[in-house]
Amino acid sequence: MAAAMGDLGLSRLQFAPFSSALDVGFWHELTQKKLNEYRLDEAPKDIKGYYYNGDSVGLPARLTLEFSAFDMSAPTPARCCPAVGILYNTNTLEAFKAADKKLLLEEAANEIWESIKSGAALDNPVLLNKFLLLTFAIQALEHAYDALCQTEGVPALPYFLIKYDETTVLVSSLKHYSDFFQGQRTKITIGVYDPCNLAQYPGWPLRNLLVLAAHRWSGSFQSVEVVCFRDRTLQGVRDVTHSIVFEVKLPEMAFSPDCPKAVGWEKNQKGGMGPRMVNLSECMDPKRLAESSVDLNLKLMCWRLVPTLDLDKVVSAKCLLLGAGTLGCNVARTLMGWGVRHITFVDNAKISYSNPVRQPLYEFEDCLAGGKPKALAAADRLQKIFPGVNARGFNMSIPMPGHPVNFSSVTLEQARRDVEQLEQLIDSHDVVFLLMDTRESRWLPAVIAASKRKLVINAALGFDTFVVMRHGLKKPRHQGAGDLCPSYPMASADLLSSSLFANIPGYKLGCYFCNDVVAPGDSTRDRTLDQQCTVSRPGLAMIAGALAVELMVSVLQHPEGGYAIASSSDDRMNEPPTSLGLVPHQIRGFLSRFDNVLPVSLAFDKCTACSSKIWDMSDDETI
Repeated sequence: MAAAMGDLGLSRLQFAPFSSALDVGFWHELTQKKLNEYRLDEAPKDIKGYYYNGDSVGLPARLTLEFSAFDMSAPTPARCCPAVGILYNTNTLEAFKAADKKLLLEEAANEIWESIKSGAALDNPVLLNKFLLLTFAIQALEHAYDALCQTEGVPALPYFLIKYDETTVLVSSLKHYSDFFQGQRTKITIGVYDPCNLAQYPGWPLRNLLVLAAHRWSGSFQSVEVVCFRDRTLQGVRDVTHSIVFEVKLPEMAFSPDCPKAVGWEKNQKGGMGPRMVNLSECMDPKRLAESSVDLNLKLMCWRLVPTLDLDKVVSAKCLLLGAGTLGCNVARTLMGWGVRHITFVDNAKISYSNPVRQPLYEFEDCLAGGKPKALAAADRLQKIFPGVNARGFNMSIPMPGHPVNFSSVTLEQARRDVEQLEQLIDSHDVVFLLMDTRESRWLPAVIAASKRKLVINAALGFDTFVVMRHGLKKPRHQGAGDLCPSYPMASADLLSSSLFANIPGYKLGCYFCNDVVAPGDSTRDRTLDQQCTVSRPGLAMIAGALAVELMVSVLQHPEGGYAIASSSDDRMNEPPTSLGLVPHQIRGFLSRFDNVLPVSLAFDKCTACSSKIWDMSDDETI
C-alpha cells in the first residue's frame, strides 16, 4: 500500500523493499506438494515466511521462505517475525504469464485494508505483513519461475507501542493503544521490527503500519514518532545502535472508505517488472535430482489418467530376477521405469560377444577377458543408470532336475549352499521372475516360491511366440489351501465349456508346470546348437519382458493381489477389475500374427511343482 507523505518542506519518506529469499528446500517441498497433493489444483494455498532485523550491513531486507512454509503451524525461528502469504502455483507457463497480477494485488490489499478498518490488525499485526507468491515450477526442481509481491505491511513482535521518559521505557502491543496512551495528547511513538540495514530508510513492513496509524489515530495526532528497531550481533555482543528514529506526519484518512492504491510486485534481476527464473539444478544433489525426475512420469499418471494408482505398492516391491539374459535385462529396465528400487539378479553365466546387442545392460568391454559375470555386471549397470536403485547380483547356479550333480563332497556341498541361498533370496523378496533359458531351471524356484507363497511371474520365449504368466498363489493351510484343484466335473463337454474357466480365483490357478505330462528333465541333451540356444525374433524379449512387468504391476494394484480372479480373453469388453485394466493369468503372444490371447488354466493336483504333495515334501525338506 502507498505510504504517507509529509507537507512541503519535509523529506519524503521512502522504504526499502523486501528481497525474496526462497530456499532450495522451499522449491523441493513445492515440487513434492505439486506432484503428490496439488496435482492440477490451482487454488490458492496459504504459506508463511519470516524476516529478521539482525542481518549484517550490506545485506538487503529479506523475506525468507523455507521448506516449512507450507506448514502454517510450524514455529517461526527465534528473533524473527512471521509473514503470512498466498501461493498461486499455475499448471502452465502460459497461465503464469496470463495471470492478472494487478487484480491479485488489489484483492490482497483489500484484505489488509479490511483488517485495518475492522481493527483485526490491532489484535493480530501479522495481517499487515501479507505477501503473494505466483509460481510455475517445471522439470522437477530444475527450473522455476516466481513473482513475489509484498502487499503489506511469536518469537518477535512485528509492531509495538512505545512510551518512555528519562528513566523508563514501556512497550505494549497495538491492541492496547487506548489504555496505553490514555491521557496523552502530544505525540505517540510506534515501533517496527525493521529488517532493513540502510541508515536513511526504513524497511517495507513500516508502510502498512503507517496506513493503520493514519486511519485509526490521525484524528488525535498529526504525527507519530517511529522507532525502526534493528538488532544485530557484532563479535558476540548484541548491538541496536544502527536502529533509526524519525517523525512522520500522518495524512487525514480517518474516514476514508476506499482502499489506498497498492504497490509491491518485486522487480526481477534486471530491475524490471517481470518474473524471475530460478535454476536449481546446479545446487541440488544430482542423485536426489535424478530420484525426483525418475518418479516424475509416474506421479503425473496419478494427476489425471489413473488417480487411484497406488505407486507405493509398486515402488516398494522387492523383485528377484532369476536370469540376467535377454529377458532379465529388459525386465530390469522396465522395473526401473516403474520406480522399483530393489532389484536382485541371479545368474551363473558370463557375458559373451553375442550378448550386448540383445541384452541392453551390457556393452563390448564387458565381454573382454572371458566376460564379466552377468548378474554382477547387470547390478552394477543399474546403479550407473540410476544411483538410487538397490541392485545386487549373485553369481550362482540353480540345481535342475535332469542335470545330476557330481557326487563329490565339494560339489554336493556347493549344491546345498546354492539351494540355501536361493531359499533365502526368495524369502526376502516379494516378487520372483523366472527368466531362465531352460524349462527345468525354473522348477526348483517355482517349488520354493510356491511353498513361501511368493508372487511368481514367468516369461518364456519361442521363435515367434511367448508366454507370460503368473503362478497361482496358494492359500495358507488354515484357509483351506489343501483344495488346490477345483472339483469341477472332468467331462469333455465341460472342458470345452468357456464357463469352466470363468471367475477362477488366484489360489486355483496353475503354474508353468501344471500342463506337463512328464517331469522336467534335461532339455538340452542330444540337441543341436540352434535347439540348445533360445533362438527368437529380436523384438520378442522386449515385448515379453515389458508384459511380465506390467502383469506384476496389475496384480499388485488389485485389492486381492495374487489371489485376484484371472481375466481371460472373454473379459476384454467387460469392466476391468483394476484402474490399469485386466489381470490375466497368462498372456500368450504370436508375433507372426501380431496377436495375443489370455488363456486361463487350472492348478493340477498332480503338478510336479505346485501340487499339495510336492508342497508337503518341500515343507518337510525331503524334496
